[in-house]
Amino acid sequence: MEIEKVILVNTNDEAIGLMEKMEAHEKAILHRAFSVFIFNSKNEFLIQQRAFTKYHSPGLWTNTCCSHPRSGETALDAAKRRLSEEMGMECELNEIFTFIYKADVGQGLVEHEYDHVFVGYTDLLPSINKMEVESWKYINGENLRNDMNLNPQNYTVWFHIAFGRVESFLLSGNSNA
Repeated sequence: MEIEKVILVNTNDEAIGLMEKMEAHEKAILHRAFSVFIFNSKNEFLIQQRAFTKYHSPGLWTNTCCSHPRSGETALDAAKRRLSEEMGMECELNEIFTFIYKADVGQGLVEHEYDHVFVGYTDLLPSINKMEVESWKYINGENLRNDMNLNPQNYTVWFHIAFGRVESFLLSGNSNA
């Protein structure tokens, strides 16, 4: 199996090299990533609980899926690939914003990512890959926000950062973009 590499970027999201994924997380080097948020026709968030075998943030709830593009792969193509690999789903995705964050995720690892955020809409139910995803659920924004406030430790760092902006996007009338 080939060692997975991430695309190193500057703060303008310009590629500046490749690095083994674990090394990039150990050294906190800025690299390209993406996060996918899927909604159903009721505008409920499809969230997943990360598999307990994940190398960081195991068992935490987060957005529908996320990962890193491969060399030569666009963030959109990578987002579609991982949506299929993790959740067994396909739908149209639209990028709504990007953000940079740096956060300790435990086990001596730091996420320092230039994150492309995509949204998609479908009423399809996932067929999860149990190597990646422990569980999933659709939940409305108000209930999700309340649970995140009451139990912040149950959610990934990047989900806390992106959630408010994605929710604002929905509330601004941009759903079904």
